[in-house]
Order: sequence, then structure tokens, then C-alpha cells
Amino acid sequence: MAGKFYDELEPGQLIRHALGKTITEAEHILFCAMTMNQQPLHINEDFASRTEYGQRLVNGLLTMSLVVGISVADTTEGTIIANLGYENVRHPHPVFHGDTIYAETTVVAKRESRSRPNAGIVTLTHVGRNQRGEIVVEVTRSALFLKRPDPTAGDGSDAASDGTSAS
Repeated sequence: MAGKFYDELEPGQLIRHALGKTITEAEHILFCAMTMNQQPLHINEDFASRTEYGQRLVNGLLTMSLVVGISVADTTEGTIIANLGYENVRHPHPVFHGDTIYAETTVVAKRESRSRPNAGIVTLTHVGRNQRGEIVVEVTRSALFLKRPDPTAGDGSDAASDGTSAS
């Protein structure tokens, strides 16, 4: 498990993710097909060639999903109970086939869960950049993180406390 527990995250903490990913045309077309997105700006080369971009744009939801996915190994892998929401999504620059996306995450806020003593809510901002360093997506995400387990608390798998064995 590489993710971070609630206790390991502090507001202002910046996590730069080493992994980068180049978005291929095939991946993009598959994403549009799977999500039934028929936007010509994404799937019609002739249409897109006559826009200010001169070519098809990668779907913004694919870009956002990729950036959140890149962050998982360093943030939430095995340490969250649930994603609670996404907000303030921005796409300041377009993404094209062949662009390589890198990500970083900043811890914005955290608070104890009122209903779950073993968890806390953490707000993260994920930023994705292309190979030129341009921000291509920014999204704020809230997740319910597990607290680090108490190493002194048993998990109930040891021998019974009265000295008898479980066999």
C-alpha cells in the first residue's frame, strides 16, 4: 500500500507525482466511445481542423481522470473509504493526441470525520500539466481517508485471551 493515511497529510503539502502518461489517439477515441460522447471537436478530424485549434481536442474528462489516476499511488491507494466529490474543475489549455500529462497534488484542508472515528476528510487539488508545463486541468477533490491503524490494537486473529488456542 503506497497511499497516505489521513494522519500523514497536512494542509499545504505538495506531492509531485513521478509518473507521466502520453495520451494516444486510440485511448481518446475509446474513451469517447465508452462515454457515448459524440462531440465533433473530439471525434471528427475534418470538423476540428476548421476550428481555432486546427485539430481534435482530447476530452476534458479523460484528462481529469488521468490526472486523478496518476495521483492514486502517492495519495489514496488503499487508504481511502470513498471519494466524496469533485469541484472547481478548470481546463485552461487544451490537450491534443500525443501530449504527455504530468500531475501534482496539494493538500488544501483536512478535518476529522464526525461520524467515523477511524477516518477524516481531506481536500486535495490536483493539477495536470502537459510536456510544455502548461496547466491543462485543475480539480479540487474531497475524499474520506482512513486514519493510520493503531499498532497496539489487535485484529482479533491472535489466540483467545483466556489462553486457549483457536485450533
